Amino acid sequence: MKYLVLELGHDDPIHLRFAIRENPMADAWLERMNIRDSWPLDDPTRFDGFDSPEKEQQRAENYILQCVRTINDYQPIIDRPFTSVQDQDYLNYLHHVFEMYHGLLDQQTHEFWIQAPDAVRSALAQLNIAVHRCESLGPAQPRLICTWFGMPKIYKLDPETAVGYGSMTVPFGTVCLNYVEIGKTLENLADDQDQYIGDLAFQPWQQYSADFFVPFYNIDKRAKLPGMENYLQQHREFFVARGIENVYNTQVLPMRYPVADLEDSRSESELIGLIAQRQYVTRVSIE
Repeated sequence: MKYLVLELGHDDPIHLRFAIRENPMADAWLERMNIRDSWPLDDPTRFDGFDSPEKEQQRAENYILQCVRTINDYQPIIDRPFTSVQDQDYLNYLHHVFEMYHGLLDQQTHEFWIQAPDAVRSALAQLNIAVHRCESLGPAQPRLICTWFGMPKIYKLDPETAVGYGSMTVPFGTVCLNYVEIGKTLENLADDQDQYIGDLAFQPWQQYSADFFVPFYNIDKRAKLPGMENYLQQHREFFVARGIENVYNTQVLPMRYPVADLEDSRSESELIGLIAQRQYVTRVSIE
């Protein structure tokens, strides 16, 4: 049995151990994890939902304003003034800017991206994270996310493996593959009521990497299906042209892809409290 071990916090750190599942999906993820150290961890403070709503909102606002300032100081491509981290249309606009100027994973050909200095490229990449941090505000759904900056996203999930080992329900403390596409799933588009729909915006979940997230709450996406179906029908021509006639098409089901399970004797509330005081990933290891 192999384990993912996370060390959290600088002072008095805690260790979380996750038993890696033995199936083709977990094997594929583990292969990526075994070479991840060639790239830096994106942001060791990427924890959502562990603080008070007020603190979470202030942090999200500061994050997004810093990204916008860095980008616009180089070239003012973001021309809409900041409104609020609760303004979903503004967040959709920022995500559209990110998609346009960053480009798809294998099509980063925009002149802005090619010519921008590293700090501005980083700010543009972080703009995507900032938008999703804003979108995670609301009911407390604490999670941590680990992504590796620059790690190539070159492998696709086998469709049969995705269907066989994906799930719309995931229990507390389950390590899941992180979405690594540049764009949004149907679930995201429907949640955001995003009107910037197009081939840059819509990207079904296909690729994977070492990137993962851990929800410290129980996920159940089944209630999302009616809203997703309604959005799909509003944009029926777009989706049918891509072979998607309803929400039960496997390309768009709101699946999560579990690869490891938390082994810990502490209660859920105790764990959340301990993590809230240690919102920094100091070490990621496979044992």
